[in-house]
Amino acid sequence: MNLDWSIVWSSRWLLLEGAALTVLLTALTMLISVPGGILLALMRGSRFKPVSLFATGFVELFRNLPLLLLVYWAFYVMPVLTGLALSPFVTGLTALCLNVSAYNSETFRSGIASIRKGQGEAGLALGMSRAQVFGEIILPQAWRRVLPVLASTWVSLFKDTSLVSVIAVGELAHTAMQIRSQSFRVLEMLTAMAAIYWLMGYPQAKLVDWIHRKYGVRE
Repeated sequence: MNLDWSIVWSSRWLLLEGAALTVLLTALTMLISVPGGILLALMRGSRFKPVSLFATGFVELFRNLPLLLLVYWAFYVMPVLTGLALSPFVTGLTALCLNVSAYNSETFRSGIASIRKGQGEAGLALGMSRAQVFGEIILPQAWRRVLPVLASTWVSLFKDTSLVSVIAVGELAHTAMQIRSQSFRVLEMLTAMAAIYWLMGYPQAKLVDWIHRKYGVRE
């Protein structure tokens, strides 16, 4: 077997650009899907039935669809149905946000439900409005309870962004595959891709472990 690892070094800038796009996709997805998850959690708890049913349907649909299928659907079907053609990057970001918002919704919903009901009732008894009770009593506690889970979601999402490579989003996986197909250096490029993912993912995993130890709530 004739290996040529120089292809990795000569392609380093392309691989770094792909890695940077992977991080950007992950950051933008979480930036959008965290408030999206909070909104969906609140809508599911709404006393107005149509709002609650809509949020429930949204979460159950996008949480139970395979992310790869959702990426394909957003790229190929949505333009036909809506006439709106988005770039591969925006399409991939949209699919990721729909999927992760649905998961974050359930994370926040369980965090909110874990707050003792008496705390909210005490706030109301002190003259606070329901909005004040939620913003000043429930949400801060719920945020701490769900932070470790959200951190784990980040690490999982960081790897799942590779799925958008199927629609030619030039993140790390897509860039490495392009170089592989042009250079015919399969083993070298796949090994390099795995190594870059590991080098970026391992510190994040250790950070998540620290967040679990520091912020994990134990009753």
